Amino acid sequence: MNNTFSEGNQIGIVSTFSDLMNTDFKGEMNALCWYRNLDGDFNEIVSQLTLKENITEVCPEDLIALQLSEKGNIAREIILNDLQLLSDFGASPSLNLLKCYERDDEFDFISTDVYSFHVDRSPIATDTFLCTYHGTASDIISNTQAEQKILIPEIRAKLKELHDGPSEEFENFLKENYFDLHYQVHPDAEPVNLGLGHLWRLAVDHPKQQVLPCIHRAPIEKEGEYRLLLIC
Repeated sequence: MNNTFSEGNQIGIVSTFSDLMNTDFKGEMNALCWYRNLDGDFNEIVSQLTLKENITEVCPEDLIALQLSEKGNIAREIILNDLQLLSDFGASPSLNLLKCYERDDEFDFISTDVYSFHVDRSPIATDTFLCTYHGTASDIISNTQAEQKILIPEIRAKLKELHDGPSEEFENFLKENYFDLHYQVHPDAEPVNLGLGHLWRLAVDHPKQQVLPCIHRAPIEKEGEYRLLLIC
């Protein structure tokens, strides 16, 4: 197993899908990794898929229709199996062929796009699942190495200037515009890259959550390279 993932208290390592789904988050641990070294040629799959927009959802039928080599077929079976495992568990996985996400450059002092370190929020008890099969992978950061941007005095002051309403509604304004989900990492912070092929379960902010939500970000994509990403 990868020592990079094993160091520290944030990440738990498991060796089966069952353990990934049934291991409880606790203490500082808010990320679980089903660590895998996958066989198969995922690049072959990416090269045969068609990007219709910056993000294109790939259906199982799209994968099944591809004419693939033996290595490509191994990769396809892995993806189809991951989708089935998550669906059987009650999740709603999506496989995305991805060129880039939409950027939020409205303000120069805070961004709410997925390239910014952020947490996910849900009104119900759920988790975020991620697996990058091809391309650059996402990063996570320990909660001790980052600070909510809305708590940084100079950013908070600018947000108050933006808020056009009573002061007692300011906190709702922050939530409604997702400003409270985004984080500033400390100068000495050391993000962990999630790597290729591993299936991750990340803690989400919801009413029954027992741990802090996992702070993560999408990577800047490499020029001319598409990502193949499972997410739910």
